[in-house]
Amino acid sequence: MIEILFATSNAGKAREVQAMFSELDVDVKTLKEDGIIVDVEENGKTFAENALIKAKALAGLTSKIILADDSGLVVDYLNGEPGIYSARYLGEDTSYDIKNAKILERMEGVAEEKRSARFVCAMAAIMPDGEIICTEGIMEGRIGYEIKGKNGFGYDPIFYLPEYGMTSAEITPEEKNAISHRGKALHRLQEELKKRIQG
Repeated sequence: MIEILFATSNAGKAREVQAMFSELDVDVKTLKEDGIIVDVEENGKTFAENALIKAKALAGLTSKIILADDSGLVVDYLNGEPGIYSARYLGEDTSYDIKNAKILERMEGVAEEKRSARFVCAMAAIMPDGEIICTEGIMEGRIGYEIKGKNGFGYDPIFYLPEYGMTSAEITPEEKNAISHRGKALHRLQEELKKRIQG
């Protein structure tokens, strides 16, 4: 079994990763589960830079494969906000109910064709030998008009997927994993890991 330390304390994210690495025999652990406390200043200018900063902060602390991601919501009408500040938008401890409500408020009256948005996910993995692998995935959609759905987390309840006619918090976890930004980035990463692990 391949052990992966995922640079997150978000158990929901870790479950997604575990489920998506279906073709590999992996055990994904969060920082909390591994008893690691590390405070990383994410001062990169892009999702990819932040993912790598997080991964490098853990290098040397474990012999496991280190995995880190940085992801967020990019809203075109809001000049790319919240972007790399998605998790810290309106403050570190602000609930996503409040964040989502604020984005809907800022988008009030904005025409359908100007509500384009995307989720972006950058993944960085550091292998035990120090090799770095980076991948990225994007999920296109729009900002909806109300908060809808109980699946998913974060900005999912306001992220409308026209091809499904519902938000990414209303589709099933399986459907989401197949099309999500994180799913795409992880699929690409899984392919890279398979090459190295299986030769």
